[in-house]
Amino acid sequence: MGRTLQNTMINLGLQNACDEAIYQLGLDIEELEEIEEDAGLGNGGLGRLAACFLDSMATLGLAAYGYGIRYEYGIFNQKIRDGWQVEEADDWLRHGNPWEKARPEYMLPVHFYGRVEHASTGTKWVDTQVVLALPYDTPVPGYMNNTVNTMRLWSARAPNDFNLRDFNVGDYIQAVLDRNLAENISRVLYPNDNFFEGKELRLKQEYFVVAATLQDVIRRFKASKFGSTDSVPTVFDSFPDQVAIQLNDTHPAMAIPELMRIFVDIEKLPWSKAWDITKRTFAYTNHTVLPEALERWPVDLVEKLLPRHLQIIYEINQRHLDHIASLFPGDVDRLRRMSLIEEGGTKRINMAHLCIVGSHAVNGVAKIHSEIVKTEVFKDFAELEPEKFQNKTNGITPRRWLLLCNPGLAELIAEKIGEDYVRDLSQLTKLHEFVDDDLFIREVAKVKQVRGMGAGGCGCGQHGADTLPALGQENKVKFALYLEKEYKVKINPSSMFDVHVKRIHEYKRQLMNCLHVITMYNRIRRDPAKLFVPRTVIIGGKAAPGYHMAKMIIKLINAVAQVVNNDPIVGSKLKVIFLENYRVSLAEKVIPATDLSEQISTAGTEASGTGNMKFMLNGALTIGTMDGANVEMAEEAGEENLFIFGMRVEDVAELDREGYNAQQYYDRLPELKQAVDQIKNGFFSSNEPDLFRDVVNMLFHHDRFKVFADYEAYVKCQEKVSELYLDSKAWTKMVIRNIAAAGKFSSDRTIKEYARDIWHVEPSDLKIPPPNEPREAAEDRTPNGTAARA
Repeated sequence: MGRTLQNTMINLGLQNACDEAIYQLGLDIEELEEIEEDAGLGNGGLGRLAACFLDSMATLGLAAYGYGIRYEYGIFNQKIRDGWQVEEADDWLRHGNPWEKARPEYMLPVHFYGRVEHASTGTKWVDTQVVLALPYDTPVPGYMNNTVNTMRLWSARAPNDFNLRDFNVGDYIQAVLDRNLAENISRVLYPNDNFFEGKELRLKQEYFVVAATLQDVIRRFKASKFGSTDSVPTVFDSFPDQVAIQLNDTHPAMAIPELMRIFVDIEKLPWSKAWDITKRTFAYTNHTVLPEALERWPVDLVEKLLPRHLQIIYEINQRHLDHIASLFPGDVDRLRRMSLIEEGGTKRINMAHLCIVGSHAVNGVAKIHSEIVKTEVFKDFAELEPEKFQNKTNGITPRRWLLLCNPGLAELIAEKIGEDYVRDLSQLTKLHEFVDDDLFIREVAKVKQVRGMGAGGCGCGQHGADTLPALGQENKVKFALYLEKEYKVKINPSSMFDVHVKRIHEYKRQLMNCLHVITMYNRIRRDPAKLFVPRTVIIGGKAAPGYHMAKMIIKLINAVAQVVNNDPIVGSKLKVIFLENYRVSLAEKVIPATDLSEQISTAGTEASGTGNMKFMLNGALTIGTMDGANVEMAEEAGEENLFIFGMRVEDVAELDREGYNAQQYYDRLPELKQAVDQIKNGFFSSNEPDLFRDVVNMLFHHDRFKVFADYEAYVKCQEKVSELYLDSKAWTKMVIRNIAAAGKFSSDRTIKEYARDIWHVEPSDLKIPPPNEPREAAEDRTPNGTAARA
């Protein structure tokens, strides 16, 4: 979620007033904003996407709730010590959290372990261990519409009698200490992005959030239906018309068997009716095609922790397989491929299969990703029910990712096309009219501060102090000062800011960027007198603590930076910075200052990406592969307005068929060979020549993401980037074309599509009157009572 203060002021239209009030108190609003901790309650793009979606749902007037866990410790703080990543606990609640309100009156029990009893009256899950879920509510304000939605996060609490019954021998102290076992459920976020870690505590977290949320949703549904919580046999007939639940990846997949358990065991609905309601309620978003990221829980772990749910999953699977067998008699292989249970070795539950079978809609998050989901990852399911599969291209909220982080550019755009674009980003296409407007070109360049364009104020005479807090100190200059202060490296603000910030992962290919840096370094050393477009290469991101190769990549980047930044021959022509502790509040600083955005994953591996969209909206040009949302960005802006290089999905598949041989590229490309040899021979690690042995070995023998195969095309494409950067006017015209084409990538558009195609609710652009106005018409103004719950 990042920080809340500035975002709330913007969405409530209070920024100027607050600024003025704080100034009169003798304080600086920017200093105040810097004190707030980031709420880092998610991993990489998946967590940030959910945050953008919450902003859009409130802005569109949808009656939507975001549910999650109130982690006591969020995503770890990353420290770089001697070039290595070191993790520190993110004690973000240390000074309290002014945005949340505990709601103990809505505390709910969640059950674990125990056993199942079958009787004539039905099935019971008994002798369970209870953990209480205490909700904390955080307001989510819409943009200038007086709508405030709720994010409800659950915190685990031990009940008073927790374990005391087991200690009749009088070990009261131990019993009270053991309360921690229950409360550990919401203690810490697993910091894995695109990697499945099958730990018991993680499964507990996943079931905990699901069980508490479903009880909450059902309570609210019954209360709205009857003004009471009594059961009536037909009460749930309208459930799917009133409630939509979007599963954000497979992490909440246990919601499907849990809702079935509530309907069948507690509400006594017949199985077929319960299943029909469940399917019509749930929809599933797939966020990755990497096999190691797909959740597969061991059957024996689920049996121990959630014995009733395992029985329900078996029943769902049996009925599902009976259906497949009736359609494809004798096709045993198909049954094996489509089963929810994977046999062989450890029996596991394939959670993606459970989500597909238990949902009425399944979507990918970019056109190319949704195609891969249909034709490769879940091919059998898509052939069976093609109408179930959809695409919903991701988006970003323009409030945080333009108004908040880049007020100078936001103001400049508003002067040209009016302010309505903030709620309807498609209006950015009007900027196409100004692509050849010399004054506008100069002003856009000035806000960024592009080479040869000067670094003064934007000169339009329209800005108040509130819109450009650091007038005369444009985005690049401001960020260069920040880098100098933090990293003690002198940065040339008119150098090209070449930025690669995202989670550190082999598929995102930070290594390819690193090889290019080494290549540039070698070229400068070979011919110091030759014209070279100066670059500041900024790479940042966290590696999962247990991901050895990702941590080695961070060390390598820092080792290369150490050599490059201290070489007098290179001087200010090339600087390399590894940004420590990349997070939302740091993204808000670096993105507006970026000239070149690196989106260089191997084609077919990045589901969508949303960083790519943030850079595009903020006037950076993209160098990238045809992967994820890059494809649609190229479609919107024209491929000639991006720097596209490298293998396409079909080329990667072809290379897989032939067999990828890294050695061939190494033998054929002298600059690649030189760079790899330097890494291998300890040029960047003179005290430990063998330090990067694992990295080199991986690149030659285990590189699933084929760095060498795209290296040559990447380096050539980077030459084109440098060439264009020399012509600041041509560069800025391309920037304007990109901003003008960024409208599609608003999360408002994404959420409108979810609402229309999956949840069947209508956005409402009615503004709720403020509390000081009479509210006779309040009933007419609110959306029609249909609740979309995400």
